Amino acid sequence: MPPEFVAGFPETLAEISRSCRTLTRAERESRRVLGEHAADSGFGLRELTAVHLAEARLAWPRLPGVAGARDAGELRQVGSAVFAALEAGIAALAEGHARAQRHAVRRAEAARRTFIDDLLYGRTDPGRIAEQAEGFGLRLADRHVVAVAAPPAGDEYRETHPLLRRVERELAGRFGDHDLLVASKDGRLVCVAPTEQRPALDAFVKLTAAGRVAVSRPHSGAAGVVRSYEEALSALDLAERLGLTASVLNSADLLVFPVLMRDRAAMSDLVRTVLGPLVHARGGAQPLVDTISAYAAAGYVNAEAARRLDLSVRALSYRLERIASLTGFDPDDALQRYTLETAALGARLLDWPTRSL
Repeated sequence: MPPEFVAGFPETLAEISRSCRTLTRAERESRRVLGEHAADSGFGLRELTAVHLAEARLAWPRLPGVAGARDAGELRQVGSAVFAALEAGIAALAEGHARAQRHAVRRAEAARRTFIDDLLYGRTDPGRIAEQAEGFGLRLADRHVVAVAAPPAGDEYRETHPLLRRVERELAGRFGDHDLLVASKDGRLVCVAPTEQRPALDAFVKLTAAGRVAVSRPHSGAAGVVRSYEEALSALDLAERLGLTASVLNSADLLVFPVLMRDRAAMSDLVRTVLGPLVHARGGAQPLVDTISAYAAAGYVNAEAARRLDLSVRALSYRLERIASLTGFDPDDALQRYTLETAALGARLLDWPTRSL
């Protein structure tokens, strides 16, 4: 270790051996500053402590107060002052060393948060983000999949959430800490993994199964990560709006919905034209829209649809007759039922009839 990290300490001990005083505030702060510099230079606290103890041991016989002690009592007094100063000095070194480490951790965490924002939102040059990604264990030239885990209702996956630490620990232990990125973002957990690390992605899904997880399709490069992240977020949003019950969502299974919503004006027109007359039904349109959806989900089997709606088969039949009467579309006609089903999907995506079109 360079001598500057113990500079002045033997001289301070020599002076204390004469006066038997304690370390001053300025002397303790100088040790703290040296502890910070040592940490910033890559030297560990054990090494720093060892060199100070070694200097104190070498200096002990030559200290003026020790060499000039007239009796054992005076030597004990000098020794007590010197060792108290040594203890206080090393404690100050440890404080400074720990302070520097805390600052380094905060800087690293801030840099990681900035990188994650840039990676997921595409806020910087792809070449630069690819360079930064290497430092975080990602090779963005590969094809990646992004999984986003939403917590159970009433919870948020923040950076201090114990599940984040558990997921990081278990994935690193089983698959290593390279080629995987796990982070908290906007109250959710995000996992970015190359396609060949599918077992790691499956483990992430299993560990976060208490909530709902959306898995994107694979895409290449930095822009591909952004696209994958958006796909996973879109899948979670669709699941909430459509009332889907699956705990694991694959973006590939939901591709029909962005297609349906690509022309929002046309979808709004379909909902107004086909389902608009249902607002005149007793109880409003919502129960009949729910009936169309349940009937379709049940494979157009009356008994199963009635069970899902908690209705009798007779009550279901009455609702189907009202739908046909008001809309002019018969749920039991193959072509017309498709129009009704598509309009009902559009209504759920557009939050109609709660929101006007």
